Formats: sequence, C-alpha cells, structure tokens
Amino acid sequence: MEMMDNHSVNVDPGATKEPLKRGVDINYGIDDSPPWYLSIFMALQHYLTMIGAIVSIPFILTPALCMEDEDPSRGIIISTMIFVTGLVTYIQATWGCRLPIVQGGTISFLKPKRNCGKYGCVNCPARSPSSALFQVFIGYTGLVGKLLKIITPLTIVPTVSLVGLTLFSHASETASKHWGIAVGTIFLMTLFSQAMTGVNVPTLKYRKGHGLQIGWFPLFKLFPVLLTIVIMWSLCAILTATGVFPEGHPARTDVRIRVLQDASWFRVPYPGQFGLPTVTLAGVLGMLAGVLACTVESISYYPTVSQMCGAPPPPLHAINRGIGTEGLGTVLAGLWGSGNGTNTFGENVGAIGVTKVGSRRVIQWAALIMILQGVLNKFGAAFILIPDPVVGGIFCVMFGMISAFGLSALQYVDLRSARNLYILGLSIFFPLVLCLWLKDHPDFIQTGNETLDSTLSVLLGTSILVGGCLGCVLDNLIPGTAEERGLVAWSKEMALEVDSDETIESNTFDFPYGMSLLRRWKWTRHVPFLPTYKMKL
Repeated sequence: MEMMDNHSVNVDPGATKEPLKRGVDINYGIDDSPPWYLSIFMALQHYLTMIGAIVSIPFILTPALCMEDEDPSRGIIISTMIFVTGLVTYIQATWGCRLPIVQGGTISFLKPKRNCGKYGCVNCPARSPSSALFQVFIGYTGLVGKLLKIITPLTIVPTVSLVGLTLFSHASETASKHWGIAVGTIFLMTLFSQAMTGVNVPTLKYRKGHGLQIGWFPLFKLFPVLLTIVIMWSLCAILTATGVFPEGHPARTDVRIRVLQDASWFRVPYPGQFGLPTVTLAGVLGMLAGVLACTVESISYYPTVSQMCGAPPPPLHAINRGIGTEGLGTVLAGLWGSGNGTNTFGENVGAIGVTKVGSRRVIQWAALIMILQGVLNKFGAAFILIPDPVVGGIFCVMFGMISAFGLSALQYVDLRSARNLYILGLSIFFPLVLCLWLKDHPDFIQTGNETLDSTLSVLLGTSILVGGCLGCVLDNLIPGTAEERGLVAWSKEMALEVDSDETIESNTFDFPYGMSLLRRWKWTRHVPFLPTYKMKL
C-alpha cells in the first residue's frame, strides 16, 4: 500500500489563504485501486454505514404509504431502495461527478413524502420523478454551475453542518435504546480510527517462490467501522443468547428476525412494480422543496469530499454532471417506486473521514454489493438485524463528522471579522429555532391553499435549506472584502479561477472511456456536462 506524502498547513485567518494540502493523511486516494479483496471489505464498511439509515426510511414512510407493519411490500420497498441506491451510486461514481460518494435515500424527502398522505395513498411511492426533472435540467444545462458565484464558504458552513446537527435526535433515539452498547460502539470506533491507526497486526501471506510469510497489515487503519460493528454485534448476540437482554429488548439481535424470515431469496426490482407514477401539483411542489435542499447539500459536499480523498478541485463540468445525475437518480427511484429520492449520503462522507479511504473503486464495489442485496433479499435482511444501539453509536460518530466537515469550510474565511461571525451565528442558530417551532406548530401556515401550505411548510421546515439560503443571502448582501469572505481561497478550491481558454488537465474527472473522441470534437467544449467543457463563469 502506497501512502500519499501530505503535510498539514497552518492557516492565518486574516491573510489571503493558501489551500490546504489535499488528501491529508489519506490511506487510499480517489484514483487508487486497492486489491480487490481489500476493496470488498472496505466497500462492506460503506454498506454497513448506510444500511441502517436506508432501512429506517421505509419504516418512517409506512403510514403515508398506507402499509401495515406486517405488509410484505415493506420488505420489497427496502430491497428496491437499496437496489436503486447501488445503481445510482455506480452511475455517479463512474460517469457522474466521479467522486467516491454514495447516492442514497434522504431525510429531505421525508416530510413532503409523508405530506402526500393527505392527497391519497395510491402510487404515493412513485411521485418523485416530475420534481426531480428540475434537478436534471439545472445540472445538465450547466445552470447549477452558474450558481457557484454566490455559493460561498458562509453558505457551505450552515448547509453541511446543519445536516449533522439536525440529525442528533435520530442518533439519540437509536443510541438511547441501550447507552452501554452505544457508548461502547463510540469507544471502539474512537480507539480503532484514532488511537490504533499505527498498530499493524501479523498476517500470513503467500508469495510465489517464497511460500508462506508473515506480513504486517494495517487492520485498524483500514477497517475501524467494520471491526467496531462486528465486535459490538457479536457482544449483543452473546447477551441475547444468555438472556441478559430480555425478549423484545431493542439491543437483541433477533428483534427484527421477522424481516429476515419474510424476505424472499431472489427478486429483481423493476420500474412500475407498484403501478404507473401519478402526478399532482401538491406532490410535485412539495417534492421540489426536497430537491432544492438536496441540491444545496450536494454542492456543499463536493469540494469537501474532493479534498478529503486527495482529488483536485471539482471542475464545473463535474459539478454540473453530479447534480444532473443526482436528479436522474431520483427519477429512477420514483420509477422503481422506492418511496424516496437520492442524494449524497452524509453518513458515507463521514465514513471517508473516519477510514481515510477515498478510493472511487471502493465505492464502485459498494454499489455492486447494494445491487446484489437488492436482488438477493435474504443477504440484505441479515444486516438489518444489526441492533439499534450499535447503529446509534455509529450515527453519533458519523453525524458529528458531517457537522465538523461543514465547519471546516471556515478555514477560508476571516474568523476575526464581526461580519462573518454575525452571518455564521444567525445562519446556524435561526434555522434550528424556526424548524423546531414549525415542528411543534405544523398547522400554523394557513394561506387558504393546501398546496401552497404544504410547499411553504416543507421549505421553511428544512433547516439545511433555510440555513444555506440565509447564509448565502447575508454573505452576498452585507459588504465585505473578498479576502474577508474567503472568496480568494474558495475560488481555487472550486476551480473557479480557470481561464476559459486554458486547457484543463483533470483526468480524475474525465470519463473512463471515450475521452480521445470527445477531445477530437470541438463542439463538446460547449456542452456543460462533458469533461471537455471550457468553463465560463
């Protein structure tokens, strides 16, 4: 295994800032290809990181979809959602933005989707394609790239940090089912990922002509999440078998055994399996609010993930293609009837930060695992048995990492500026206040139009959207110098200083095939989502 030679850089918040060295302390960079056997286990870490959140979405949506707890369709929706997640993740990592990100279900669509129960349950799972076409349009036409002029670090900070902060209740709900198991999970995760990264374990390896030899393997550095889950899951199994956890206890490993028993061995999800998509104005506008929130969130993640995995700043064509592909993923999710859309999965962004594995190849393997799980239902159902307190402990780490990633964008701005502190404080605190109040007063918005009420409720109740928009508006309206606002360093981070006549060498974001042909055709320079696009802002 080759390690990248990177060093941290001290940043003076008052001066024009040099961008940090990319991929600091990374184990595998974006273009690295670990051995296939390591890639599979690393991919399994990503799968286990997202499986808890993916599975929880159908359970939350069950009332809106008019399904009873014992309805077998719930298992079909779970398998369908994971199947579509794998399909879209592979497309995104290979042909989309080409960053190592997982495209999974998102809480941003939960509120509008639950609201659709007001308009009837028939075909409710398939109502997202129409609104997602907006995301496809702004992505592939390059419109989203034009918005990067106003999406500044003080827009990124509240958007991403609020993703983690607003999920604390979900983490608390799962972790509190047994604090001992949850805290033990956090302890092991911290021990493996932070304190034991330099500890190698002896392993047997075979070399042709030399026979069996003893080698040293960085087990804790590469597999902290997988090791933690296996150890704590095994502990819960022992406590279940010995009767320490009574029947029905949420920390038991057999609490969801019915899901495994009811799951079919083999079933291929297909478009229209729940019927043809239906379209209502309320459904489209409500889901459009979720689409807007997802767009802002994903744009915020791209530069963060790019730096984490040692990639160059994402060029405009990659950002355009990423958002367009995300919208395409939501269209596919709607056609398949998964009951949700797709968005950059924050939990897996956190996993990259913990494991320091940013290889695109690993995510492609993870996508393959998800697709297989969507077909081999028993396989995925087995992982659904992971006890909630273990998942809660993982969430405490991952959601905290997401919040930290959002706050890391402050490295570009002057934190001694009262202007910046005002914008930062208000854009983080006010959305929490507003969204909590709207949650307690769901019927406050009464305009006389039910469609408008639902749309405004979703827009104002989505903290990441409110925080991002508030930070964006204030940062672009309140006077401040470019250095003070962090625009100089940020423009380099987002590749915004590239001249339109300059040849861009960013092979990381090139298509895996056909680049020689695209470079030969001059017209491809004007297509916003192609790697040969000449960036113009």
